[in-house]
Amino acid sequence: MSSVNITAEAELPSEQANTAFIILVSCIATIGGFLFGFDSGVINGTQKGLESAFNSSSVGTGFNVAVMLLGCAAGAFCAGSLADRFGRKKLLIVSALFFIISAWGSGIAGSAGIFIFYRVLGGIGVGAASVMAPAYISEIAPSEYRGRLTTVQQVAIISGLFIAFLSNYLIAGAAGSSESEFMLGYAAWRWMFWVELMPATLFFVLLLLIPESPRFLVASGKKDEAISTLGRLYGTNAAQQKYQEIDSSLAADHHRPQLKDLIDPTTSKVRRIVWVGIGLAVLQQLVGINVVFYYGAVLWQSVGFSESDSLLINVISGLVSIGACLITIGLIDRIGRKPLLWIGSAGMALTLTIISVTFAMAAINSDGELNLTDAEGLVALVSANLYVFFFNASWGPIMWVMLGEMFSNQIRGSGLAVAGLFQWGANFAITMTFPIFLGSIGLGLTYGFYAAFAFISIFFVLKYVNETKGIELEDMPD
Repeated sequence: MSSVNITAEAELPSEQANTAFIILVSCIATIGGFLFGFDSGVINGTQKGLESAFNSSSVGTGFNVAVMLLGCAAGAFCAGSLADRFGRKKLLIVSALFFIISAWGSGIAGSAGIFIFYRVLGGIGVGAASVMAPAYISEIAPSEYRGRLTTVQQVAIISGLFIAFLSNYLIAGAAGSSESEFMLGYAAWRWMFWVELMPATLFFVLLLLIPESPRFLVASGKKDEAISTLGRLYGTNAAQQKYQEIDSSLAADHHRPQLKDLIDPTTSKVRRIVWVGIGLAVLQQLVGINVVFYYGAVLWQSVGFSESDSLLINVISGLVSIGACLITIGLIDRIGRKPLLWIGSAGMALTLTIISVTFAMAAINSDGELNLTDAEGLVALVSANLYVFFFNASWGPIMWVMLGEMFSNQIRGSGLAVAGLFQWGANFAITMTFPIFLGSIGLGLTYGFYAAFAFISIFFVLKYVNETKGIELEDMPD
């Protein structure tokens, strides 16, 4: 692919040509989601290797897994603010560089401290990509299919998770275990991280070819460049009108978007929409999904499955997740965001309750570990995959869709910064506490905790979340 090809595609006069260009550019942006998923999921199969290499305890391993999320929180918060100053495209390029550096460094690390440093760098890349990719897609896509294009971001995230699970499974299988030597004298777990170098480098190169967000260009006072980009996206005839609509939606004094815009000047309080965004971001994590993504191998081994079987279960869960996201792509711009959210919440609440009860009723062997019967194991496995299905048909993609579109043009970057900070902070808390919960209160009560928040999310959606289907970004309320 070359810049010449992209430009030629953009200059075709028909609506179909513009749509093709928008889809192409959106797909490039979603590679950030793929890397977000891969970088989050690759840790899943490396934990035994990390424990062996760095002599970590369960708490230490939990921190090694969760430490990336501190970088994610910082990356999301800083990216949301910096993108209002330097642009969405530039922040995505920086995130690609962080992915490349982190993938190499995590695999080559010779100590826990060095490993943590590179994982934090990767976390910054993940955090930046997590908020910038959906924001960028929302800001270039027309409202009639904005939800579908932004949902592709979640397909990319899950695809990244799936490829991470699959490559972990294949590498560990070829080496014998994650701790065994794989190639060139390096342990398998190190190669699991190095696989990411290929998509990260591709992401960096392709980002150089895409245009900047037209809404950022308008907010930055770059009128000619904004109209040119709008012409490439929507056609020359529509470009001037769209520019005026975007310009009219910004602050009356046309000041550059900033964090203090989140405060309503009439009440001097944080705008209600910001609290709704924070609620969506936090609840998406408190239902416990990343316990499955980050600790799936450990979880299934703790109830009697082998390492190989546990890694294979992760692969199956990844396929289920992709299937769920594809269903959502077909529905999100037809029935809307809000119905999918509360239906997903109800499904998660039910399946998490079943998992919790199954683990709570299971026998405990002489080593203090759960000993599931074949029937209990089947119920737990089916329920867990149904839970993953409900999450990825609802909260997984739709939270990011809504965060990318629910804020007005003036506060989108700042709103994403704050919501992203809370989302990754909650992610860190859940991820860090799971190994502790596993060793103290057990899986039954732990999953009961996640089920409780799934029930809470039903009422939160019904009471506080407003539908955004079909609404232009310029018409989003403050």
